[in-house]
Amino acid sequence: MNILNLLFKTITVLCNKIDFEMEKIAVLTSGGDAPGMNACIRAVVRTGCYKELKVYGVERGYQGLIDGMMVQMESRSVSNIIQRGGTIIKTARCKAFETKEGRRLAFENIQEKGIDGLIVIGGNGTYTGAKFFYEEFGIPIIGVPGTIDNDLYGTDYTIGYDTAINTALDAIDKIRDTADSFDRTFFVEVMGRDAGYIALDVGLSGGAEAILVPETHTDVDDLIAVLQKGWGRKKGSQLVVVAEGDDEGGVFEIVKKIKLKVPNLDPRMVVLGHVQRGGSPTARDRVLASRVGFAAVEALLEGKTNVAVGIVNDKIHYVPLKDAIEKKKSVNSNLLKLAEILST
Repeated sequence: MNILNLLFKTITVLCNKIDFEMEKIAVLTSGGDAPGMNACIRAVVRTGCYKELKVYGVERGYQGLIDGMMVQMESRSVSNIIQRGGTIIKTARCKAFETKEGRRLAFENIQEKGIDGLIVIGGNGTYTGAKFFYEEFGIPIIGVPGTIDNDLYGTDYTIGYDTAINTALDAIDKIRDTADSFDRTFFVEVMGRDAGYIALDVGLSGGAEAILVPETHTDVDDLIAVLQKGWGRKKGSQLVVVAEGDDEGGVFEIVKKIKLKVPNLDPRMVVLGHVQRGGSPTARDRVLASRVGFAAVEALLEGKTNVAVGIVNDKIHYVPLKDAIEKKKSVNSNLLKLAEILST
Protein backbone atom coordinates (compact mmCIF):
# COMPACT_ATOMS: atom_id res chain seq x y z
CA MET A 1 0.00 0.00 0.00
CA ASN A 2 2.86 2.38 0.88
CA ILE A 3 4.41 1.76 -2.52
CA LEU A 4 1.10 2.58 -4.23
CA ASN A 5 0.76 5.80 -2.22
CA LEU A 6 4.31 6.80 -3.10
CA LEU A 7 3.64 6.07 -6.76
CA PHE A 8 0.44 8.14 -6.69
CA LYS A 9 2.24 11.08 -5.06
CA THR A 10 5.03 10.86 -7.60
CA ILE A 11 2.58 10.92 -10.50
CA THR A 12 0.76 13.88 -8.95
CA VAL A 13 3.98 15.84 -8.58
CA LEU A 14 4.96 15.10 -12.14
CA CYS A 15 1.55 16.24 -13.40
CA ASN A 16 1.75 19.45 -11.38
CA LYS A 17 5.17 20.19 -12.81
CA ILE A 18 4.29 19.58 -16.43
CA ASP A 19 4.74 23.27 -17.21
CA PHE A 20 8.39 23.01 -16.17
CA GLU A 21 8.99 19.86 -18.17
CA MET A 22 7.50 20.98 -21.47
CA GLU A 23 10.32 22.37 -23.56
CA LYS A 24 9.27 22.02 -27.20
CA ILE A 25 5.89 22.52 -28.81
CA ALA A 26 4.74 22.53 -32.43
CA VAL A 27 1.90 24.26 -34.25
CA LEU A 28 0.21 23.34 -37.53
CA THR A 29 -2.71 24.46 -39.68
CA SER A 30 -4.79 21.81 -41.40
CA GLY A 31 -7.74 21.61 -43.79
CA GLY A 32 -9.34 24.71 -45.27
CA ASP A 33 -7.47 27.95 -44.69
CA ALA A 34 -9.16 30.80 -42.82
CA PRO A 35 -8.27 34.48 -42.41
CA GLY A 36 -6.73 34.90 -38.97
CA MET A 37 -4.73 31.68 -38.95
CA ASN A 38 -1.53 33.72 -39.22
CA ALA A 39 -2.57 35.83 -36.25
CA CYS A 40 -3.06 32.61 -34.28
CA ILE A 41 0.32 31.21 -35.36
CA ARG A 42 1.88 34.49 -34.26
CA ALA A 43 0.21 34.24 -30.86
CA VAL A 44 1.34 30.63 -30.37
CA VAL A 45 4.94 31.35 -31.36
CA ARG A 46 5.34 34.51 -29.33
CA THR A 47 3.58 33.11 -26.28
CA GLY A 48 5.80 30.04 -26.49
CA CYS A 49 8.93 32.15 -26.79
CA TYR A 50 7.80 34.30 -23.86
CA LYS A 51 7.40 31.11 -21.81
CA GLU A 52 10.92 30.07 -22.87
CA LEU A 53 9.73 27.18 -25.02
CA LYS A 54 11.13 26.12 -28.35
CA VAL A 55 8.35 26.43 -30.91
CA TYR A 56 8.25 24.57 -34.21
CA GLY A 57 6.03 25.28 -37.19
CA VAL A 58 4.84 22.19 -39.05
CA GLU A 59 4.57 22.88 -42.77
CA ARG A 60 1.47 21.63 -44.67
CA GLY A 61 -0.46 20.33 -41.71
CA TYR A 62 -0.56 16.64 -40.87
CA GLN A 63 1.28 15.87 -44.10
CA GLY A 64 4.18 17.85 -42.69
CA LEU A 65 4.18 15.73 -39.56
CA ILE A 66 4.40 12.60 -41.68
CA ASP A 67 7.16 14.07 -43.87
CA GLY A 68 9.06 15.59 -40.95
CA MET A 69 8.67 19.15 -42.24
CA MET A 70 9.19 21.03 -38.96
CA VAL A 71 11.13 24.27 -38.60
CA GLN A 72 11.95 26.12 -35.41
CA MET A 73 10.32 29.54 -35.23
CA GLU A 74 11.44 32.59 -33.29
CA SER A 75 9.60 35.77 -32.42
CA ARG A 76 10.88 37.41 -35.61
CA SER A 77 9.58 34.48 -37.66
CA VAL A 78 6.05 35.81 -37.23
CA SER A 79 6.70 39.51 -37.72
CA ASN A 80 4.36 41.35 -40.07
CA ILE A 81 1.90 38.46 -40.56
CA ILE A 82 -1.01 39.42 -38.31
CA GLN A 83 -2.69 41.27 -41.20
CA ARG A 84 -2.18 38.53 -43.80
CA GLY A 85 -4.79 36.01 -44.87
CA GLY A 86 -3.99 32.34 -45.46
CA THR A 87 -1.31 30.59 -43.40
CA ILE A 88 2.44 31.08 -43.66
CA ILE A 89 3.12 27.47 -42.66
CA LYS A 90 0.73 26.25 -45.40
CA THR A 91 -2.05 23.75 -45.06
CA ALA A 92 -3.16 20.53 -46.71
CA ARG A 93 -5.68 17.74 -46.58
CA CYS A 94 -3.82 14.56 -45.70
CA LYS A 95 -5.32 11.16 -46.52
CA ALA A 96 -2.27 9.37 -45.10
CA PHE A 97 -2.99 10.77 -41.62
CA GLU A 98 -6.37 9.04 -41.71
CA THR A 99 -4.50 5.73 -41.40
CA LYS A 100 -2.84 4.42 -38.27
CA GLU A 101 0.38 3.85 -40.20
CA GLY A 102 0.45 7.49 -41.27
CA ARG A 103 -0.13 8.65 -37.71
CA ARG A 104 2.62 6.32 -36.49
CA LEU A 105 5.10 7.94 -38.90
CA ALA A 106 4.01 11.35 -37.67
CA PHE A 107 4.56 10.31 -34.05
CA GLU A 108 8.02 8.96 -34.82
CA ASN A 109 8.98 12.32 -36.34
CA ILE A 110 7.62 14.15 -33.30
CA GLN A 111 9.65 11.88 -31.01
CA GLU A 112 12.78 12.41 -33.08
CA LYS A 113 12.34 16.18 -32.81
CA GLY A 114 11.61 15.98 -29.10
CA ILE A 115 8.24 17.70 -29.38
CA ASP A 116 6.37 17.66 -26.06
CA GLY A 117 3.03 19.12 -27.16
CA LEU A 118 1.08 19.94 -30.31
CA ILE A 119 -1.35 22.73 -31.20
CA VAL A 120 -3.54 22.13 -34.26
CA ILE A 121 -5.52 24.92 -35.92
CA GLY A 122 -8.42 23.86 -38.13
CA GLY A 123 -11.95 22.52 -38.32
CA ASN A 124 -13.81 19.28 -37.71
CA GLY A 125 -11.46 17.11 -39.79
CA THR A 126 -8.43 18.58 -38.04
CA TYR A 127 -9.95 17.88 -34.63
CA THR A 128 -10.80 14.31 -35.65
CA GLY A 129 -7.20 13.64 -36.64
CA ALA A 130 -5.99 15.18 -33.38
CA LYS A 131 -8.34 13.02 -31.31
CA PHE A 132 -7.11 9.79 -32.93
CA PHE A 133 -3.50 10.92 -32.63
CA TYR A 134 -3.85 11.54 -28.91
CA GLU A 135 -5.73 8.31 -28.23
CA GLU A 136 -3.10 6.21 -30.03
CA PHE A 137 0.11 7.90 -28.93
CA GLY A 138 -0.71 10.13 -25.96
CA ILE A 139 0.95 13.26 -27.31
CA PRO A 140 -0.47 16.30 -25.44
CA ILE A 141 -2.60 18.12 -28.01
CA ILE A 142 -4.84 21.21 -28.10
CA GLY A 143 -7.28 22.08 -30.90
CA VAL A 144 -7.87 25.67 -32.01
CA PRO A 145 -10.99 26.52 -34.06
CA GLY A 146 -9.91 27.75 -37.49
CA THR A 147 -12.70 27.55 -40.09
CA ILE A 148 -14.84 30.13 -41.85
CA ASP A 149 -17.94 27.93 -41.38
CA ASN A 150 -18.27 28.71 -37.63
CA ASP A 151 -19.67 25.21 -37.12
CA LEU A 152 -17.50 23.91 -34.27
CA TYR A 153 -19.14 23.14 -30.96
CA GLY A 154 -17.54 24.73 -27.89
CA THR A 155 -16.91 28.23 -29.20
CA ASP A 156 -19.19 31.10 -30.14
CA TYR A 157 -17.02 32.02 -33.11
CA THR A 158 -14.26 30.40 -35.13
CA ILE A 159 -11.20 32.03 -36.66
CA GLY A 160 -12.02 33.35 -40.14
CA TYR A 161 -15.79 33.52 -39.80
CA ASP A 162 -16.08 37.27 -39.27
CA THR A 163 -13.80 37.98 -42.23
CA ALA A 164 -15.69 35.56 -44.46
CA ILE A 165 -19.11 37.07 -43.77
CA ASN A 166 -17.78 40.56 -44.36
CA THR A 167 -16.19 39.47 -47.64
CA ALA A 168 -19.44 37.83 -48.74
CA LEU A 169 -21.50 40.82 -47.65
CA ASP A 170 -19.30 43.19 -49.64
CA ALA A 171 -19.93 41.07 -52.74
CA ILE A 172 -23.67 40.92 -52.09
CA ASP A 173 -23.87 44.69 -51.66
CA LYS A 174 -22.30 45.04 -55.10
CA ILE A 175 -24.69 42.45 -56.55
CA ARG A 176 -27.60 44.45 -55.11
CA ASP A 177 -26.55 47.46 -57.18
CA THR A 178 -26.78 45.63 -60.49
CA ALA A 179 -29.89 43.74 -59.38
CA ASP A 180 -31.66 47.03 -58.66
CA SER A 181 -30.51 48.53 -61.94
CA PHE A 182 -32.04 45.69 -63.98
CA ASP A 183 -34.92 44.72 -61.63
CA ARG A 184 -33.49 41.22 -61.49
CA THR A 185 -33.63 38.29 -59.11
CA PHE A 186 -30.24 37.03 -58.00
CA PHE A 187 -29.41 33.71 -56.37
CA VAL A 188 -26.09 33.90 -54.49
CA GLU A 189 -24.35 30.79 -53.18
CA VAL A 190 -22.05 31.09 -50.19
CA MET A 191 -19.90 28.48 -48.45
CA GLY A 192 -21.43 26.20 -45.84
CA ARG A 193 -21.46 22.53 -46.78
CA ASP A 194 -22.80 21.41 -43.39
CA ALA A 195 -23.78 24.65 -41.68
CA GLY A 196 -25.68 27.79 -42.61
CA TYR A 197 -23.94 30.37 -40.42
CA ILE A 198 -22.45 32.33 -43.30
CA ALA A 199 -25.68 32.28 -45.32
CA LEU A 200 -27.75 33.33 -42.31
CA ASP A 201 -25.63 36.29 -41.24
CA VAL A 202 -24.94 37.46 -44.79
CA GLY A 203 -28.56 37.04 -45.86
CA LEU A 204 -29.87 38.94 -42.85
CA SER A 205 -27.34 41.76 -43.12
CA GLY A 206 -27.70 41.90 -46.91
CA GLY A 207 -31.48 42.17 -46.85
CA ALA A 208 -32.16 38.89 -48.65
CA GLU A 209 -35.73 37.92 -49.45
CA ALA A 210 -34.93 34.27 -48.65
CA ILE A 211 -32.11 32.38 -46.94
CA LEU A 212 -31.61 28.66 -47.59
CA VAL A 213 -29.49 26.70 -45.10
CA PRO A 214 -28.70 23.00 -44.48
CA GLU A 215 -30.33 23.09 -41.05
CA THR A 216 -33.83 23.62 -42.46
CA HIS A 217 -35.74 21.91 -45.25
CA THR A 218 -36.14 23.96 -48.44
CA ASP A 219 -39.50 23.73 -50.17
CA VAL A 220 -39.22 25.03 -53.73
CA ASP A 221 -42.93 25.86 -53.86
CA ASP A 222 -42.62 27.94 -50.70
CA LEU A 223 -39.62 29.73 -52.16
CA ILE A 224 -41.56 30.51 -55.33
CA ALA A 225 -44.41 31.87 -53.19
CA VAL A 226 -41.97 34.20 -51.41
CA LEU A 227 -40.64 35.51 -54.73
CA GLN A 228 -44.13 35.90 -56.18
CA LYS A 229 -45.20 37.83 -53.11
CA GLY A 230 -42.35 40.24 -53.78
CA TRP A 231 -43.27 40.61 -57.42
CA GLY A 232 -46.86 41.24 -56.38
CA ARG A 233 -45.67 44.16 -54.25
CA LYS A 234 -43.83 45.53 -57.28
CA LYS A 235 -40.43 44.64 -55.88
CA GLY A 236 -37.96 45.18 -58.67
CA SER A 237 -34.97 43.17 -57.51
CA GLN A 238 -34.86 40.22 -55.14
CA LEU A 239 -32.03 38.34 -53.53
CA VAL A 240 -31.86 34.72 -52.40
CA VAL A 241 -28.83 33.58 -50.39
CA VAL A 242 -28.10 29.85 -50.55
CA ALA A 243 -25.65 27.83 -48.45
CA GLU A 244 -23.85 25.32 -50.67
CA GLY A 245 -25.05 22.45 -48.47
CA ASP A 246 -28.77 23.24 -48.76
CA ASP A 247 -30.85 20.07 -49.12
CA GLU A 248 -32.23 21.16 -52.51
CA GLY A 249 -28.72 21.67 -53.91
CA GLY A 250 -26.67 24.70 -54.87
CA VAL A 251 -27.97 27.73 -56.76
CA PHE A 252 -27.89 26.08 -60.18
CA GLU A 253 -29.94 23.08 -59.05
CA ILE A 254 -32.43 25.25 -57.18
CA VAL A 255 -32.92 27.66 -60.10
CA LYS A 256 -33.34 24.69 -62.42
CA LYS A 257 -36.20 23.39 -60.25
CA ILE A 258 -37.80 26.83 -60.03
CA LYS A 259 -37.67 27.42 -63.78
CA LEU A 260 -39.60 24.18 -64.36
CA LYS A 261 -42.48 25.82 -62.51
CA VAL A 262 -41.83 29.46 -63.47
CA PRO A 263 -40.47 29.29 -67.04
CA ASN A 264 -40.43 33.05 -67.57
CA LEU A 265 -38.10 33.64 -64.62
CA ASP A 266 -34.76 35.05 -65.78
CA PRO A 267 -32.55 35.04 -62.69
CA ARG A 268 -28.82 35.48 -62.34
CA MET A 269 -26.71 33.07 -60.33
CA VAL A 270 -23.47 33.84 -58.50
CA VAL A 271 -21.22 31.42 -56.62
CA LEU A 272 -18.87 33.35 -54.36
CA GLY A 273 -16.68 30.30 -53.72
CA HIS A 274 -13.17 30.53 -52.36
CA VAL A 275 -13.05 34.31 -52.39
CA GLN A 276 -14.66 33.97 -48.93
CA ARG A 277 -11.53 32.30 -47.58
CA GLY A 278 -9.10 35.01 -48.61
CA GLY A 279 -8.28 38.54 -47.63
CA SER A 280 -6.90 40.39 -44.66
CA PRO A 281 -8.59 39.27 -41.42
CA THR A 282 -10.90 41.68 -39.65
CA ALA A 283 -10.04 43.14 -36.26
CA ARG A 284 -12.44 40.69 -34.63
CA ASP A 285 -10.70 37.70 -36.21
CA ARG A 286 -7.26 39.01 -35.24
CA VAL A 287 -8.29 39.46 -31.62
CA LEU A 288 -10.04 36.08 -31.48
CA ALA A 289 -7.06 34.31 -33.06
CA SER A 290 -4.64 35.99 -30.67
CA ARG A 291 -6.69 35.06 -27.61
CA VAL A 292 -7.17 31.39 -28.48
CA GLY A 293 -3.56 31.02 -29.67
CA PHE A 294 -2.30 32.32 -26.34
CA ALA A 295 -4.80 30.13 -24.46
CA ALA A 296 -3.68 27.03 -26.36
CA VAL A 297 -0.09 27.42 -25.17
CA GLU A 298 -1.26 28.11 -21.63
CA ALA A 299 -3.40 24.99 -21.78
CA LEU A 300 -0.44 22.78 -22.69
CA LEU A 301 1.62 24.24 -19.86
CA GLU A 302 -1.23 23.66 -17.42
CA GLY A 303 -1.37 19.98 -18.37
CA LYS A 304 -4.56 20.10 -20.43
CA THR A 305 -4.74 17.78 -23.42
CA ASN A 306 -7.19 16.31 -25.92
CA VAL A 307 -9.31 19.46 -25.67
CA ALA A 308 -10.33 22.29 -27.98
CA VAL A 309 -10.05 25.90 -26.90
CA GLY A 310 -12.73 28.43 -27.78
CA ILE A 311 -14.47 31.54 -26.52
CA VAL A 312 -17.95 31.35 -25.02
CA ASN A 313 -19.63 34.51 -23.69
CA ASP A 314 -16.32 36.33 -24.22
CA LYS A 315 -14.43 33.94 -21.93
CA ILE A 316 -11.87 31.26 -22.75
CA HIS A 317 -13.58 27.88 -22.78
CA TYR A 318 -12.35 24.29 -23.20
CA VAL A 319 -14.27 21.24 -24.39
CA PRO A 320 -13.07 17.67 -25.06
CA LEU A 321 -12.17 17.15 -28.70
CA LYS A 322 -14.78 14.39 -28.83
CA ASP A 323 -17.52 16.89 -27.94
CA ALA A 324 -16.22 19.51 -30.34
CA ILE A 325 -16.38 16.92 -33.13
CA GLU A 326 -19.63 15.15 -32.33
CA LYS A 327 -21.91 17.74 -30.76
CA LYS A 328 -23.97 19.93 -33.06
CA LYS A 329 -23.81 23.69 -32.91
CA SER A 330 -27.21 24.93 -34.09
CA VAL A 331 -27.94 28.12 -35.99
CA ASN A 332 -30.26 30.62 -34.37
CA SER A 333 -33.69 29.87 -35.84
CA ASN A 334 -34.92 33.23 -34.52
CA LEU A 335 -32.62 34.95 -37.00
CA LEU A 336 -34.25 33.07 -39.87
CA LYS A 337 -37.64 34.31 -38.70
CA LEU A 338 -36.26 37.83 -38.30
CA ALA A 339 -34.89 37.78 -41.83
CA GLU A 340 -38.29 36.66 -43.13
CA ILE A 341 -40.09 39.48 -41.32
CA LEU A 342 -37.62 42.17 -42.35
CA SER A 343 -37.73 41.13 -46.03
CA THR A 344 -41.44 41.92 -46.35
